[in-house]
Amino acid sequence: MPIPLFNSVASWFLKKRIHQMELFMKYPNEVQQELLHNLLNGANKTEVGKSNDFDSIKNYNDFKNRLPIVGYEDIVDQIERCRKGEQNIFWSSPIKWFAKSSGTTNAKSKFIPISNESLEDCHYKAGKDMLSIYYNNNENAQILAGKCLRLGGSSELYQNTNTYFGDLSAIIIDNLPFWAELGSTPSQKVSLMSEWEAKMEAIINETLDEKVTSLAGMPSWMLVLLQNVLKKTKKTTITEVWPMIEVYFHGGVSFHPYREQFRNLFQGNDLNFFEIFNASEGFFGMQDLKASKELLLMLDYGIFYEFVPMDQIDRNETEVIIPLSEVELEKNYAMVISTNAGLWRYKIGDTLKFTCLSPYRIQITGRTKNHINVFGEELMIENAEVALSNAAKAMNLNIVDYTAGPIFMETNQKGSHQWLVEFKTPPKNSGQFIKLLDQFLKEVNSDYEAKRHKDITLSIPKLEIAKKNLFYTWMSKKKKLGGQHKVPRLSNKRDILEELLKINRE
Repeated sequence: MPIPLFNSVASWFLKKRIHQMELFMKYPNEVQQELLHNLLNGANKTEVGKSNDFDSIKNYNDFKNRLPIVGYEDIVDQIERCRKGEQNIFWSSPIKWFAKSSGTTNAKSKFIPISNESLEDCHYKAGKDMLSIYYNNNENAQILAGKCLRLGGSSELYQNTNTYFGDLSAIIIDNLPFWAELGSTPSQKVSLMSEWEAKMEAIINETLDEKVTSLAGMPSWMLVLLQNVLKKTKKTTITEVWPMIEVYFHGGVSFHPYREQFRNLFQGNDLNFFEIFNASEGFFGMQDLKASKELLLMLDYGIFYEFVPMDQIDRNETEVIIPLSEVELEKNYAMVISTNAGLWRYKIGDTLKFTCLSPYRIQITGRTKNHINVFGEELMIENAEVALSNAAKAMNLNIVDYTAGPIFMETNQKGSHQWLVEFKTPPKNSGQFIKLLDQFLKEVNSDYEAKRHKDITLSIPKLEIAKKNLFYTWMSKKKKLGGQHKVPRLSNKRDILEELLKINRE
């Protein structure tokens, strides 16, 4: 079939899915209740289903009262049994894939179960939906006339008895349907290479002569790849290398610090940005409106949602958990999911707020453990990203990476925050930058502003400028280059910050 005809037929087919999305947008809570019913019926003969008597659960209240909220440490024994080959523990169909979580830089790894249903009805369905929404919003789109340059995890798939584990991106690429593989570059062999530096070179060599029409990957690592492409080709912009690129599908970290850098790389090209929200545990949301900072919560991917208000988090028995139908606008929530891979009332660790209730649209605000609240300032990643971006823009700076932590109170010293920031070109006046950052933090976070009022609790933040490639070097030492690995942004502790400061001062 000629490419223009294939492009037309494929785009027509993808747009048909929009009508199904409109159904869950119109009847969100009914769709979620039916999904919960199907999940329970699908797992009623499993070990978890029998021990919690899934057959007798008739409604959400029964479900809520019967099953506890869990974290990874609560189910690790079940997962380890499944990894050793036992089946029918928490999901009815065989589980042979486990996504090795790269959500933190801790030594301890998490192995998240991946079922055939979660691959087909969640991750791959989401991939098709991204194209459906994009074509629906861009009538003259031509991305199917070329290939998508994907930047997945630098991880091989390791066999463990009868099961396999690796980065989620590696599992997805290894199991891609033929139609998706045909439209992607680099090849599966290169995509699954484990050594990041060698992989980077191989990707460039294999893709330079391809007709690339879209990009997909985490902003921090995609930026590294594109900068290496410019070095290799001696071009000024990526537009000169791949003039047909029209959209960048991104997720994993906030795009705030990277937006201007990408625009500079694509001068002469009105590049579209399309944000997604996915993790090892599932695919949750995507940008359904053009040039929007909101994500549509996807309600028919085999995931049942519940939410914990952040002011109620970690209160154990008194912790308040609510269904989707009870959420409020502009309030921070931790997300709890039950999935078609056998995670039951699992606290995922991501935080979000709702910006619209009809349909349900969200913005990601951070992680439950990635914030600073030592002094009651409730500083979320969302606040940090906006304030940093505004300060950098005001001084015409580009931020490469950063992390921040508390400076604890001492006898005659107030508390504060310490920021370790790597700039593309360091500011000539670091004092001005920290004053601007402090000002913008006050503007986006009233709790921070209250604690900074007249320096009563918090004094002005401290800034240390990171030397070139500090974070890249640190991630390399941790064997965390590429894929979904990310630098921890905010922490209530100083251990990661001290590690980085030590390297920075060597």
